[in-house]
Amino acid sequence: MRYLVFDVESVADGELVSRLKYPDEGLSAEDAVNRFRAELMEEKGSDFIPYTFQVPVSVAIAKLDIDFNLIDQVVLDAPQFRPPVITDHFWRGWKAYRRPTFVTFNGRAFDIPLMELAAFRFGLSVPDWFNLGAKSFEQSRYRYNMDSHLDLYDVLTNFGASRFTGGLNLAANLLGKPGKMEIEGHMVQDLYHAGQLEEINEYCRCDVMDTYFVFLRCCVLLGKLTLEREQELIQQTKQWLQDRAVETPIYQTYLDGWGDWENPWETGS
Repeated sequence: MRYLVFDVESVADGELVSRLKYPDEGLSAEDAVNRFRAELMEEKGSDFIPYTFQVPVSVAIAKLDIDFNLIDQVVLDAPQFRPPVITDHFWRGWKAYRRPTFVTFNGRAFDIPLMELAAFRFGLSVPDWFNLGAKSFEQSRYRYNMDSHLDLYDVLTNFGASRFTGGLNLAANLLGKPGKMEIEGHMVQDLYHAGQLEEINEYCRCDVMDTYFVFLRCCVLLGKLTLEREQELIQQTKQWLQDRAVETPIYQTYLDGWGDWENPWETGS
């Protein structure tokens, strides 16, 4: 296993929000979260609660080999989706596969810090990730160590020198892939309150598929793949999804939104 393409969905810890933001007011966890979101919306125009108040409730991972073939996709700790177990499986799995490259979209700013904080919160030790004995530029967390963590947002923005307005949804749509479908990130907290953990994890699976296809195109950009091989991998993955659509119905939903990239280099294009 050479690459782990992953995405995290998280929700605010309502009890933590209640205790730190509204002490002595006796707010329930859900009421505290709703109040915090309303205050953030009024102040910032977004109700997204900072990751420091959040815990992971979904981690979907696509496992790739050295030739970028999709081997498997999993959601951790299904069907219970318990934050401590998700976090433990995430870090132990990375070590068990001999520290493959993490691949994310904006994961340096959100997904990785959230999973590091979750390990801190749940009392897990991940010394191989921090590898403090290595030279600073060889450490996994070094910003420019793309062998450890390849953040596609960094690739497309020159490590934050510009902004990528439109995010993963736009990048996926440039390639003809579905991007955001029925569920978007701001809906996750409400889905969680409604007990719809499975739906959150299905949404996370689709985000990982989009990230995988954006990763392939970034590999073309970086000279790691030819365009022809990328197109072969895409068709191979489409068949992979079709073969598993009965067992995992969200794959059929993803395929229903599938579009093929229009190749401008083909004759007649």
